Amino acid sequence: MRVLRAGDYRQMPWANGKGVTVELAKAEKGGALLWRLSMATVAEDGPFSVFPAIERNLTVLDGPGFRLVGAGVDLDCLPLRPVAFAGDVPVRATGTGGQVSTDFNVMTARHLPKPQAWLPQGAVAAGGLLAFFALGAAQVGGVALARHDLALTEGAADVAGAVLAVRLFV
Repeated sequence: MRVLRAGDYRQMPWANGKGVTVELAKAEKGGALLWRLSMATVAEDGPFSVFPAIERNLTVLDGPGFRLVGAGVDLDCLPLRPVAFAGDVPVRATGTGGQVSTDFNVMTARHLPKPQAWLPQGAVAAGGLLAFFALGAAQVGGVALARHDLALTEGAADVAGAVLAVRLFV
């Protein structure tokens, strides 16, 4: 199991220059993105960055959430309710009402199977690459995680505490 601590993450500007992303982990092959896990803050209505050939999964962690709208997209982004959308479709956050929401993002290359995101309780079976993002103090496979730490494993794991789990098929 590989554990990444919240204090070690990298901040970078959004592709559209309208905000900042905290990159937790990513994998590339031949310079092309395979997958990326990140956090971002949505503080006002506005456009999301466009990522051609990328599938996106977003989960609001903190705050009231917002609505994502675009061509064929109309999604309520509510706390701890993962939503999925195509990264190459221009979408806008609406309905923020000036309130700040923090979200967890999963991006995967379109040629890969879509990831699964959920809030597990107890044992999680092996399969694919598992990412466990701590929403507070938690334990994954007996390893203590603080809020916003990330554990990556390809094996089964017992989970105690609140975590967002993502299964990546790479």
